[in-house]
Amino acid sequence: MSKPRMAPLGERNIIGEKVMCLRKAQGLKQKQLVAMLQSRGMDICDASMSRLEGQRRKVLDYELPVIADALGVSVSWLLGEAQ
Repeated sequence: MSKPRMAPLGERNIIGEKVMCLRKAQGLKQKQLVAMLQSRGMDICDASMSRLEGQRRKVLDYELPVIADALGVSVSWLLGEAQ
């Protein structure tokens, strides 16, 4: 069981909460998602993923399609532009 988030969500990105919810819905641990992203060429570590999900890390434009692909959604969905 994962521990609850202690700090409130930040304001450095708009996709972090969606990434976290989708990851959990797919039954993935953060380490598993990090490994999936790294295998697709994204340079990210466990701590950076935690900050991304907590919206305390900026997401670079070239990272969006990698994250979307790993989670099986569109970039538009991550950005809240499509259902």
